[in-house]
Order: sequence, then structure tokens, then C-alpha cells
Amino acid sequence: MGRLRILHETRYYYERPVSFGAQRLMLRPRDSHALRIVEASLRLFPPGDTRWSYDANGNCICIFQPNGKADAMRVASELVIDRYPAPLVPQRIENPDTLTPIVYSREDRATLEPFIAPVTDDPDAVLLRWLRGLASHKDEPALAFLLRVNDLIHEQFEYRAREEAGVQTPVETLRKRSGACRDLAWLMVEGLRRLGYAALFATGYIHSPNAQIRGAGATHAWCEVFLPDLGWLEFDPTNGLAESPDLIRVAATRTPAQALPVSGAILGDPGKSRLQVSVDVRLIDEIGHAA
Repeated sequence: MGRLRILHETRYYYERPVSFGAQRLMLRPRDSHALRIVEASLRLFPPGDTRWSYDANGNCICIFQPNGKADAMRVASELVIDRYPAPLVPQRIENPDTLTPIVYSREDRATLEPFIAPVTDDPDAVLLRWLRGLASHKDEPALAFLLRVNDLIHEQFEYRAREEAGVQTPVETLRKRSGACRDLAWLMVEGLRRLGYAALFATGYIHSPNAQIRGAGATHAWCEVFLPDLGWLEFDPTNGLAESPDLIRVAATRTPAQALPVSGAILGDPGKSRLQVSVDVRLIDEIGHAA
């Protein structure tokens, strides 16, 4: 796909100056065969100390401790990356582990178990009834089933950007038949887990080369699923995409709460507060020159 520049800025404004606890920033991808970081920088206010580490899932984390008091906080990340998307290849039908229902080897299952166990409840079997309507066809490859589920959510649910914090439960999304990208991704993650798939909640950015792409101008969320022979694959039910070069993964976690780009505490009474977030992703032909 080429080289992309990503500008992601988060600003908090407070009516009165406050002190800050440690802030957890999840803004930097990990280098891989599919993505190489060319440049990365953070601009932070108030000034403070930073420390980098990896979380339990191997995601890059920056711990930012602002110094002193201020009536605002600013976190601005700029990335220049090279993206090397791999084509989505069909599974070998002769491998019985690639058919539905999914079967993992003993070694893989020991690692994947936390990502197979559902997190949310379904007391009235709303999610269960929906899943039964998605029953796989006889001898249907797991990949074909996942692509079908991805397309069904894209076609049957209305995309609706939400300003409120948090993620709807899968049951809420099913009842409303609508949601933001994070809601649709979480529905797919938790639904697939109940069918025995290892699934992760993935967050990052989406490049929007045309007006049909939903979720541009903000952080984006999708679903990752592990399949024998193929490993972790990306499915974006918001846009009906799979292993798309337009998806730029920053992190993948067991729950949405673990994937917040900026999180932390403030100390003191801020009075009225306001949050402002902007994300810009664009293709560049060389550093400093927009295509």
C-alpha cells in the first residue's frame, strides 16, 4: 500500500487547574512483517516523565507522568509507517482443523484459552439466538464462515458514531441493531468466542481512500481471529473488510477497556471538562509530501 502519516491528537480542557496521576498511552504500533515504523514522536503537555513498556498482550505502552498543575492536557502522536499488507489466502480444505466447528491443537489452545472464554453475559439468550441463525454450512471452511459473519454484521447493522465513552454490550447492539465501530467489533468478538474461536478486540486507525469507509477521522476498532495455518486475521465488520491494507493496528486486547488510547487519573476538582480528539490518516509519496 505504501507510506502513511498518522496524526492523532487528544486534548482535555478543565475549568480549574488539576494535578495528574500517571497516564497510560497506547498509541504506537509494533513493527512486524506487515508494518514498519519510519518515524514516531509524541508531543505532551504538561511536560513530564515517560517510560515505555509492553503490556501482557505485547502491545506498546507509554506511561506518562505530567508534572505540576494545569487546566489542560495534550497528547499528540505523529507516526509515519510503511504498510506491507499480505493477501488473504484460502484455507486448505483437506485440513480438518480448518472446518467448522473450529478445532485448535492442544498447544495452541493452551495459549488461546483466555481469548476463547467470553467476557460478557447473555442472561436472556439474545446473543445465543442470533448465533444459532448464523449456523455454519456443512463442511464450510472456518475462513468462509468468518467472512460471512463479517459481511452479515456489516449489512444488517447500522453504523452510528457515538460520543459517549464505553462500549455497548453485544446484547445492546443486537437489540438496537446499530453501533459504533467498537460496538460492532465487540459483538463479533464475543459472538465468535461462544462458538469456540479465539478472538481479540483490535484498535488502531483506518485509512479512508474513499467515502464508503466508515470510522475515518477517529480511532477505529475491529476483530482479530486465530485460525490454524493462517494465524491471526483481521475482520472489520463496520466496513465488511478482511485483512485490509487500510487497517493500521496499534493494539489487540481481550477487552475494550484494555485498549483505551489515553487513560489515567486527575487529582482535584476540575469543574467542567471537555475532550477533543482528532485523527488524520493520509497516504504520502515521500516524507513531507502528501499524495
